[in-house]
Amino acid sequence: MPGPGTLASLGDIMQLAYVPSDFDAAVKHWTEVMGAGPFFLLPNMSLPGGRYRGEPSDPVFTMALGYWGDMQIELIRPENDAPSLYRGDYGVTDRLHHVCILVASIAEARARCAAVGAEIVFEAPVGDSGGVIYADPGTGPGNLVELLEPQPGTRELFAMMRDAAKGWDGSEPLRSLG
Repeated sequence: MPGPGTLASLGDIMQLAYVPSDFDAAVKHWTEVMGAGPFFLLPNMSLPGGRYRGEPSDPVFTMALGYWGDMQIELIRPENDAPSLYRGDYGVTDRLHHVCILVASIAEARARCAAVGAEIVFEAPVGDSGGVIYADPGTGPGNLVELLEPQPGTRELFAMMRDAAKGWDGSEPLRSLG
């Protein structure tokens, strides 16, 4: 059991995220080689009100979400050059970019980051009531921890994706949510 004052005590890792240099090849790899999927495409997403290293930033990105067993896999394609965790110092490609933990309170996650000395690299509101923090716990690029307080409906959306992966026959490996 993780210690009570650690980032791990906020929740379990539920996602592994990657920023592939070839997005389509990554979808093909994860579906055909690893057996994850199907993936659901969310194009041209943004997080209005976002701050990268304390400065306003509005990165636009496309993501594909799929499940590999109970683990969510996120593939990210940056769509603009806004300063963000997908560019510059933290813009690592073709290896693990970050892990995600769903949290009950973004305020508690922020306090925990401060308590353990984790630098908040990016933060933004999510919807009307959620929030997200990407923190560097001191291990640098490729080792960020995303702390996500989901907005209403997010857990249900993730459950639908996870259910789609159960018994998936390999058809339609990349699906639109629209």
